[in-house]
Formats: sequence, structure tokens, C-alpha cells
Amino acid sequence: MSGTLPASSVDEFQIIADLFAPLSRGYPGALNLTDDVALLAADPDHETAATMDAMVAGVHFLPDDPPDLVARKLMRVNLSDLAAKGARPFAVMLAAAFPRGTDLDWMQRFAAGLAADVAEFGVSLIGGDTVSTPGPLTLALTALGKVAKGRAILRSGAQAGDVVWVSGSIGDGALGLRAARDGWPGLAAGHVSFLAGRYRLPSPRLSLGAGLVGLAHAGMDVSDGLVQDLGHICRASGLGARIEAAKVPLSAATAAALATDQTLLASVLAGGDDYELLFTAPAHATEAVLNLGRRVGVAVTAIGSMAEGEGVRVVDANGGTLSLPHGGWRHFSATETGAGA
Repeated sequence: MSGTLPASSVDEFQIIADLFAPLSRGYPGALNLTDDVALLAADPDHETAATMDAMVAGVHFLPDDPPDLVARKLMRVNLSDLAAKGARPFAVMLAAAFPRGTDLDWMQRFAAGLAADVAEFGVSLIGGDTVSTPGPLTLALTALGKVAKGRAILRSGAQAGDVVWVSGSIGDGALGLRAARDGWPGLAAGHVSFLAGRYRLPSPRLSLGAGLVGLAHAGMDVSDGLVQDLGHICRASGLGARIEAAKVPLSAATAAALATDQTLLASVLAGGDDYELLFTAPAHATEAVLNLGRRVGVAVTAIGSMAEGEGVRVVDANGGTLSLPHGGWRHFSATETGAGA
């Protein structure tokens, strides 16, 4: 195939499946490029989980976002992938393509943000590349973490009857983009600040993820939107899911925004950029999951269940199916929403 693909004809998941997944054959740890990490042999008792996410100015963050927060978001979205697998991070590698003319002060503030999170999360920067570009600022970070051999929490492990859980609150990232970009007349200043902060500086749930090893059957983080990301677990596990919209946990700020405009519910359920953990666990593990959440100081909420079938069904308080105008963020798609993930 050659030429340019129409925006509506393809998305990144199709590109990965058709063009790049075949290149992973022969290496089981690549997981056929269907998960958030690859698993590399480490020592007799552990595997190294490797992940890489890229961020582009104007797509994944606002061009005028503070440089230290850009660096910290880059770090944290990658550590969130490791958290979802139950891995403990130990090293990162950075590739940075800075636009020509980027001033030294901006780079120094970017490095200071990176340094803050290197210290906070106990990782080391072990390599990478730095180049200039005529295009927008483009950043990629590879994160490496360690997990017990054979215990990584993959997308493909969900079982029928599993409870579907999420950590923290959902929808803050998507609404936070609006708050950071446009402000929010009519919404309390504290709520606007909270939402913008959640968009710019997510919190990787590393302690929760590590504690879920042996409890959760499947998991990933919420980056492209709750419904779409649960759909990834469904496809990888060969199952369907049902979630109750009323049970999806909301922050006070997102609840206040919804109170002014109920149409925002679609953005809450499908907007992405939350970087909370989404996982499934057997019903008999419910008390253990709740106790873990209390122990690590992260709220966990049961929002639905896995069952035979396919796809994700979202139901309202009366049991009716909610129809969402879009399922979540997709690069190369004419239905892109949010700022990407």
C-alpha cells in the first residue's frame, strides 16, 4: 500500500496490527504488540517490563504548558503503563526533538521537571537522544520496570464473572483539557484549577499496581478513554463487559461540571487522559482489593463486570444502554477527541 490513507479509514490500532505486529513474531515477550509493555528476561525470578509513549505539542499537551510539567507528564504517562502491569520502575530513556530556536531556559526548566520525578519515583535516566526539528516539540520516553516472572497483569487475563474496577476518579483528564485550554466560566475557580492540574500532571498508581499482582486478572491504564480501554481488555481476553455509568467515580470538580451540562458524560466516559488503573479481579477478591486501596491510599471502585460476549455496554440507572458518540481517542481518525493519549 502506498500514498496517504484517508483519515476515516484507519487508526493506530489497525496500523499496529497490520504493519508492525507481524514484525514481533518470534519474540513471545512482545505480546504481539497487543499490550502496553513488552516483557524481557531479567533474572531467574523477574522480567523487565518495557514501555514507550510519545508526546507531541498540540496533541498530547498544550504548546504553552510549563516545561517542567511537560517533562513530568511525559514521565508519568509511561510510569502509569508500568503500574498497570504491576511493575516497579527503575530506569528511563529520553528522546527529545526540540524545535529549532528553543531557548536554553525552556530546556533547563524541562530538565528540572524531569529531575523532580526521577527523584520522586526512584528511577535513573540511562540514555536517549536529543535532536532539533523544524516541526513541533516531540518527546518520547522509554520506561523500564521489574515484575515477578510470569506475574505481569496483562490485558488478556480477564475471566467471565470478574468485577471491573477503576482507581481514583474518571473524566478529570478530558475535562481538564478544556479547563487548561479555555478556562471554564461558571465553574468554581478551585474546580477549574483541579481539573487543569489533573490534565497536566497525572499520578501513576505504582503502589496500587504492584499490590494488584496476584489479585487482578487483567489490567491497563485509562489513557484513551474508559470505554475504549476496557474494550482493549475485552478484545484481548475474548469477552464482553457491562459497566454502570452511575458507579463510575467522579471528582467533586467533574461532578460540578456535569451538573451544569449532562452532555459532558460522553467526555467523562470516553475522553481519556486520566491515567487511572482499570483492572478486573474475581468477585471473591473484592475485600482484598478494597483493603489494598485503603493501604496505599488510592480509592478503588467497582463499576461493572466481565461476561461472555464482546464489546463494552454502558448502562444508565434504569438499565438502558447509553449510546456514546465516540468510544475514545484514536490517532489518524476523523473522530478524534481530547488532546490525545
